[in-house]
Amino acid sequence: MRGLYTLGIWIYYLGVRVAALWGGKARQMVEGWRQTFGRLAMAPVGKEKTAWFHSSSLGEFEQARPVLESFRRQHPDFKICVTFFSPSGYEVRKNYPEADFVCYLPMDTPSNASQFVNLLRPTVAFFVKYDYWFNYLEQLRRRDIPTYLFSAIFRPDHYFFKWYGGWFLGHLQHCFTHLFVQNEESVKLLQSHGVPHCSLAGDTRFDRVHAIAQTATSNSEIEKFLAMNTGGKVLLAGSSWEPDEAHIKHYLDHAGEGIVLIIAPHVISESHINYIEELFGRQQCVRYSHLQDAQGSHRVLIIDNIGMLSSLYRYSHVAYIGGGFGRGIHNILEAVTFGKPVVFGPNYHKFKEACDMIDRGGGFSYNSYPQLQECLDTLFNNEEKYNASVSVCKQYMEENLGSTEQIMDKVNKDISNLNY
Repeated sequence: MRGLYTLGIWIYYLGVRVAALWGGKARQMVEGWRQTFGRLAMAPVGKEKTAWFHSSSLGEFEQARPVLESFRRQHPDFKICVTFFSPSGYEVRKNYPEADFVCYLPMDTPSNASQFVNLLRPTVAFFVKYDYWFNYLEQLRRRDIPTYLFSAIFRPDHYFFKWYGGWFLGHLQHCFTHLFVQNEESVKLLQSHGVPHCSLAGDTRFDRVHAIAQTATSNSEIEKFLAMNTGGKVLLAGSSWEPDEAHIKHYLDHAGEGIVLIIAPHVISESHINYIEELFGRQQCVRYSHLQDAQGSHRVLIIDNIGMLSSLYRYSHVAYIGGGFGRGIHNILEAVTFGKPVVFGPNYHKFKEACDMIDRGGGFSYNSYPQLQECLDTLFNNEEKYNASVSVCKQYMEENLGSTEQIMDKVNKDISNLNY
């Protein structure tokens, strides 16, 4: 199985190299891989005690941040290395101030894994949620380096538990010092397959979005926009895609002037921003980058940058979370932490927090536009039901804080026994 896995890695690598001929993210990845070992040899990490945090992409990195930043505060004598697989993470966080070194993680071949770990010489390693790089894990195991996985979820249909999954399952059994999982079902599933070193610790994203909410500051430009729409309730659409935007346009036409839209699309290319302006009507729209010089009032504010969305939910009445008509919804917790009811499309079932919100009455899913219209009309016009949803969101957040503390308690006990 190791040979088949590594063959698959090589096939993927060749595919990326071919795609890189046309530029884009593939070229960024290839260039990043090419530079990693030279940069790592000159980096401050690896020469002193080093904690390695790997995140596949930007979303997983945000999930890792509470643990990373807590580790930094509690262990200032450690250097911290952050690695990414995706350009979406590296390009945004390559200058992250809490890390001593940030780089791409080379493809998971045996030679790359051995060279990388030999250069980095981590004292402790952390992986997030679904990140399993089996050759890297094997290299860490051979060197007896404490290795942790946190905010993970396991399901019975996961490949670890298939008839062919014995080699993969072995890495859970032997390569991880401890696995911190999000739900009790994952604990039971792991234990039933011979992985006793696991525990329920919840999801660090709750701690992360709570910290964002606690430190969020006012945005004078947003407040200027809202002041021009006095009395309008705000629908904030976060990480929207075209199917989401078509439904939102339909609802805005139905709702009349009483609803104001702030939309932060997942794709912020010029072509997509132009599409949104055409869809909603250019006269109604203003881009955030043009807001300072805008004249008159506009009903639709387009957020045409990256990094603002999580703090903007505070200005919404209801949050629409995009992606539910594609591969899956985006992060709903960034809105829930501000006590905002969330609405999204039908592809949400793999996200525990979305299922929880629906069960409790703080989240609402729809399959067709008439369902969306009924849901939003209720939230905007029925104060009693709206307030009940707000209370559910706030209570849910309070119940799920503290994952980072649980993880760090265990990690601190383990590394206190190491001989550096």
